Amino acid sequence: MARTTTKDRPSYRCTECGWTGPKWLGRCNECHAWGTVEEFGVPKARSVAAGPVTAAAKPIAQIDVQAARFRPTGVDELDRVLGGGLVPGAVVLLAGEPGVGKSTLLLDVASKSASATARTLYITGEESASQVRLRAGRIGALNDELYLAAETDLAAVISHIDAVKPALLVVDSVQTVASPTIDGAPGGVSQVREVTGALIRVAKERGIATVLVGHVTKDGSIAGPRLLEHLVDVVLHFEGDRHARLRLVRAIKNRYGTADEVGCFELHDEGITGLTDPSGLFLTQRQEPVSGTCVTVTLEGKRPLVAEVQALVAPSQMPTPRRATSGLDSARMGMVLAVLERRGGVRLEKTEIYTATVGGVKLTEPAADLAAALALAGAAADLPL
Repeated sequence: MARTTTKDRPSYRCTECGWTGPKWLGRCNECHAWGTVEEFGVPKARSVAAGPVTAAAKPIAQIDVQAARFRPTGVDELDRVLGGGLVPGAVVLLAGEPGVGKSTLLLDVASKSASATARTLYITGEESASQVRLRAGRIGALNDELYLAAETDLAAVISHIDAVKPALLVVDSVQTVASPTIDGAPGGVSQVREVTGALIRVAKERGIATVLVGHVTKDGSIAGPRLLEHLVDVVLHFEGDRHARLRLVRAIKNRYGTADEVGCFELHDEGITGLTDPSGLFLTQRQEPVSGTCVTVTLEGKRPLVAEVQALVAPSQMPTPRRATSGLDSARMGMVLAVLERRGGVRLEKTEIYTATVGGVKLTEPAADLAAALALAGAAADLPL
């Protein structure tokens, strides 16, 4: 009887993170995603002959850095997060929830970049060209050097790049573009990997600054394979409450600068504008102080912001009183309540407790716990600070 050798045995790979193993698993051992492990064939090992080089190796001090200079986007708050602007050949992934304003922000960036004598190509796969044209007219983003095309085919996108020869490329979004050479629906793991890889190669070869729009999942992570975040140069997360005007851009990864900067924006009917000092959105304007409020200073990246924490404490007849929070970490609020009851002598076991931040800002700094504790104590005693 012929024995099955190791080379003949099937191998399995996680389509989310790329982990490989000798047997099928329902849950990946590396990224813990369910249902992402699939069987794949192991290609036979082949020797690779030496081939021509695209450019001769040089001492690192002799490499010309002029081609890698930052080019401002025209949006100061975005330039702050990027480290000074976009680098030719760099690929940026901007992810965010639906309706948060990603397309509006990038249409504004595309228009201002085109105004700075940098020809821009905007590829839309989620809307028609006429829909984007209407929004551009509403936010004042019309420019003769801004080219627009509605495409979902990768080959057609590359043809547009060949024809326009842009300095900046915006693809909205990478999940809507598909390659005809790869099986699977647009947005699938294999399609996203192939499309992103092809666009990165084009960007690097031709020195085109590229911004890709990405979707997010229910838990807030970027949709698609985890490899996507490793391939691009910069990963930005666009966040904000849809019912509030404030929007924040955070750098998750940045090969060209620091990853602890935050850009602040205000979304309104005429578009989106940067906020040099957004603290006014985080404070409530009132004549007299009220109980249950506390103002604190928090750091968002390297930027100090003034924010207001509000708390409401009300008697409850329920066996398990309701506890709800918005803009603050629920686990940390549970710890703050325990400290107040155990060490502060504040009786809260038979009360409903609601805590929130003004303007929809999310406070993650531990220093905000003191403001929350003071707001809760003031609300329980009905005393303003």
